[in-house]
Amino acid sequence: MNNFIKQTFASLVGSLLGLIIFCGLGTTGLFLLLLAATSSKDTGPEVKDKSVLVFDLSMKITDGEPYSSGFFQSALSGVDEQRMTLRKVVETLEKARRDPRIVGIYLDGSRTREGSDVGYASLKEIRKALEEFRAGGKDVIAYGSNWSEKEYYLSSAANSIILNPLGMMEVNGLSSQLMFLSGALQKYGIGVQVVRVGKFKGAVEPLILTKLSPENREQTQKLLDDVWGEWRNAVGTSRKIQPQQLQAIADNQALLEATQAKTSGLVDRVAYPDEVVSDLKKLTDSNKDKTFRQIDLNDYAQISGKSLGVERDSKNKIAVVYAEGEIVDGRGEDGEVGGDRFAKIFNRLRQDKDVKAVVLRINSPGGSATAAEVMQREVKLTRQQKPVVVSMGDTAASGGYWIASDSNRIFAEPNTITGSIGVFGVLFNGEKLANDNGITWDSVKTGRYADSQTVSRPKSPQELALYQRSVNRIYDMFLNKVSQGRKLSEQKVAEIAQGRVWSGVAAKEIGLVDEIGGLKAAIAYAANEAKLGEDWELQEYPRFSSFGERFFGRATQEVQSTLGIEQTQLKPSNPLTAQFQKLQQEIIILQKMNDPQGIYARLPFNFKIE
Repeated sequence: MNNFIKQTFASLVGSLLGLIIFCGLGTTGLFLLLLAATSSKDTGPEVKDKSVLVFDLSMKITDGEPYSSGFFQSALSGVDEQRMTLRKVVETLEKARRDPRIVGIYLDGSRTREGSDVGYASLKEIRKALEEFRAGGKDVIAYGSNWSEKEYYLSSAANSIILNPLGMMEVNGLSSQLMFLSGALQKYGIGVQVVRVGKFKGAVEPLILTKLSPENREQTQKLLDDVWGEWRNAVGTSRKIQPQQLQAIADNQALLEATQAKTSGLVDRVAYPDEVVSDLKKLTDSNKDKTFRQIDLNDYAQISGKSLGVERDSKNKIAVVYAEGEIVDGRGEDGEVGGDRFAKIFNRLRQDKDVKAVVLRINSPGGSATAAEVMQREVKLTRQQKPVVVSMGDTAASGGYWIASDSNRIFAEPNTITGSIGVFGVLFNGEKLANDNGITWDSVKTGRYADSQTVSRPKSPQELALYQRSVNRIYDMFLNKVSQGRKLSEQKVAEIAQGRVWSGVAAKEIGLVDEIGGLKAAIAYAANEAKLGEDWELQEYPRFSSFGERFFGRATQEVQSTLGIEQTQLKPSNPLTAQFQKLQQEIIILQKMNDPQGIYARLPFNFKIE
């Protein structure tokens, strides 16, 4: 039935686009046709009594809504890529906790996503919502076939955990592996010169080294230890297993078969999917039906929560601004934090009398120092008129921390990656590459440094000194902003800066973070600071354009994406292919480095905990 709907929609789109081309049907006419087609039978999802909420763990979870919704891709390709925002997931779980028609949650881990982008800080917030649901006297059932630490971290909050008899569990600890490009750059004759401040600033190391520096190894080990420690404590508390026992499992077993996982106390039962379905049919009193009474998380999210006290309606607005992705100069594109675009958002919010407080949700490794400064200035001006509270997601480091530094309060999860107060510049040249292929340059100039921007040769020591002076100036500015915003002495900030990354819990201890908590806690604090009581509602930014603009403006992009290579893969995937994809991501990041001064505040490229 689902495929039939998609094929019908694809046919409808094709027919309507044909009408536009051959019959001159205008945008307004097309919109009215679509509106009539979609609204005539749109009665909304039905929630039956004694239903189970199904949460597919392979779903893609992001902070903010993507500009391109994936609607065309799903319809034209026949591939379902479920996605929801973190806030919508948490809000939906809270709605289910209050809804007497929902008797349980089924965490479906039967298919898992390779290389999931969601981080442990986001999972921490979802996990807390699951624990609150379970504390309300309702059941959480988790089922899986191949669990990694991430899926199990979430699933361990369930009161019944079931693993397929042929299933496996990966409990071998966490790792972070960086790809180093310096050897390849040298081989192909591409020169790299670096100017930086901070002995821990490892962002440039993949371009100039062949392995981790001692300082980078030290900070990465400490960060992994903190995140792994939180994993062991959270899982251990839920499963009544000592953290030391979990460490022993990681060191001695690593990959557990189903029976081993049960013996170790990690799962409650080993069973096939049909046996799980039988249990869920009993829970929902649907023994005579083919399957258990259920509703998908995405569908249930469409149900109004006003009667359950979840959704609000008020003239008092709390704006949630999502800064998710690479920080770039200019407006930026989908998936990027454009400095100019976000500055305009804060400028408008500052002047909007209905907006009583702002929550800046940051999930960014940083990027352009210039763009970060443009944003930070607007954040500071907004704070002078109304509360600005920061919620740090999976990553809020370097430029991501720059824009957070001057706010009323900073919230982070224990496993948020933050800090990295440092800056760098990367100077490429293609002299050897060109010379090896018969290309040379010559120049005429009227000043000593007139051609200092050239890529035809390495920079001279005198030119490098100029760049270093600029980097030092930006670094001093960064330290000063953190010092003033966090009310710390510059000496203290200098000690904890140096480009070093910290976990959320460590950042709180050294004064970079005020409170451990997620987006929900930050919103509650903002409401309290603005003295709104319960009389408020949320507005999310960036706000999207009209339906018509999104429909036509993104149709071609969606179709191209659908006809191209599918980048989202389910396990298992080819490890070699994964490495090529990683290299491709490194190149994409280099392409996004567009700071006009060539100076950046950013984490190591593609830093990822696995």
